[in-house]
Amino acid sequence: MKKRIFSGAQPTGQLHIGNYLGALKNWVALQDEYESFYCIVNLHAITLPQNPKVLRQKTLDLARIYLAAGIDPEKSTIFIQSDVPEHAELTWILSCIARMGELERMTQYKDKGKGNSERAGVGLFTYPVLMASDILLYQTDLVPVGQDQKQHLELTRDLAERFNRDFGETFTIPEPFIPPVGANILSLQEPTKKMSKSDENANGSIFLLDDADTITKKIKRAVTDSGTEINFDDSRPAIKNLLTIFQLLTGKSASECETHFAGKGYGHFKTELAETVVEFLRPFQDRVKEFDDAALDAILKPGAEKARSIASDTLKSVYKKVGIA
Repeated sequence: MKKRIFSGAQPTGQLHIGNYLGALKNWVALQDEYESFYCIVNLHAITLPQNPKVLRQKTLDLARIYLAAGIDPEKSTIFIQSDVPEHAELTWILSCIARMGELERMTQYKDKGKGNSERAGVGLFTYPVLMASDILLYQTDLVPVGQDQKQHLELTRDLAERFNRDFGETFTIPEPFIPPVGANILSLQEPTKKMSKSDENANGSIFLLDDADTITKKIKRAVTDSGTEINFDDSRPAIKNLLTIFQLLTGKSASECETHFAGKGYGHFKTELAETVVEFLRPFQDRVKEFDDAALDAILKPGAEKARSIASDTLKSVYKKVGIA
């Protein structure tokens, strides 16, 4: 049998080229080798205030993006988290074995809470437990994660090992999958930090649904480093970041990219990069428009049914182990 992978994204903000290169592209590649479960994690989204109408629409829009990126419902199970109530049920069980100190150490809680723990919602504190439930429900072998999510996966592993120790073998212990290139695309404006859906400066991110003019302007405004050479130099993160985007979209090797731009200036480089991004995203954006609500329902409903069939078996086993079923 194929090993199983699970991953998901929140339907908040706008997905950007870094999300595609660091996550979606890998999901598409992995679905041929693994039994794949890809979830729209809308329960995670409400750890911060959301407009309900906007959240519903963004949930469907994210499903469209999954499909347009190449996630194939014939190969992968695509579903909405809230359509599988076992996610929330297992979260309570795992919350009872998780420790306050573990959750207090979560970096993202510290960042999003911004030191104001008195006003932060409890969900913001406990959502790593929900993330653990997402993964463990499906007896997941492999989780594609970025560097910023490694801490949460380590917590997931700790909770699974603790439950197995205290109640008997129940959960598969998941392993991380971190792509060697492209897992951390940086901001076009601040190349010391990751490209972000929530960046207040929209010029820092190339969103997947940006039009051609917007993409071109953002790339031409992208900050650069001192010097003139266009190469993969860790001491020049701005150029390395732009060159990494070019490399991943064209499939060229690092040396081929450097040779291609040898002797050419930043202006030429940015123009060609913008053209490459625009041409890559054009067919993607066309595919997004192909899926109306009826087409989505025909994919998401069976996806949730398949997910529930597996999740319910796991939850029944958990309930039996802890003595409440």
